[in-house]
Amino acid sequence: MQRPSWPEYFMSIAKLVATRSTCLRRSVGAVLVKDKRILATGYNGAPTGIRHCEETGCVRENLAVKPGERHELCRGLHAEQNVIIQSAYYGVITKGTTLYSTHKPCIICTKMLINAGVKKIFFFDGYPDTLADEMLSEANIEVERLSI
Repeated sequence: MQRPSWPEYFMSIAKLVATRSTCLRRSVGAVLVKDKRILATGYNGAPTGIRHCEETGCVRENLAVKPGERHELCRGLHAEQNVIIQSAYYGVITKGTTLYSTHKPCIICTKMLINAGVKKIFFFDGYPDTLADEMLSEANIEVERLSI
């Protein structure tokens, strides 16, 4: 058996993290890494102590909100938001890190990742958000799609 590359290894972990998602539309997992060490993980779902969409139904689905629009109309946090929050909660420095995410970040997460000091993003699935792409480029954050 051949050992996976580091990007393959961390992306496979992000895919596993995504299985904890409680979102009815899309399961997303994220892993924040520095120096080949996992600093934090996150998946998309309702905040701690709040009922999950599995119980309440999907606000976005009920309102027919299209992907990439009206991010505020959702009970859940995105995986990238949760990975940053977990880092802050436990006092982990995010500057100079690499994010492995099952999906390319939306514009809201992109702005947070820029300010958190993330330097590189690996993703598996695309996401329809051209403004996020433009801002990642302007911030000189390297973005690479993995196909594992």
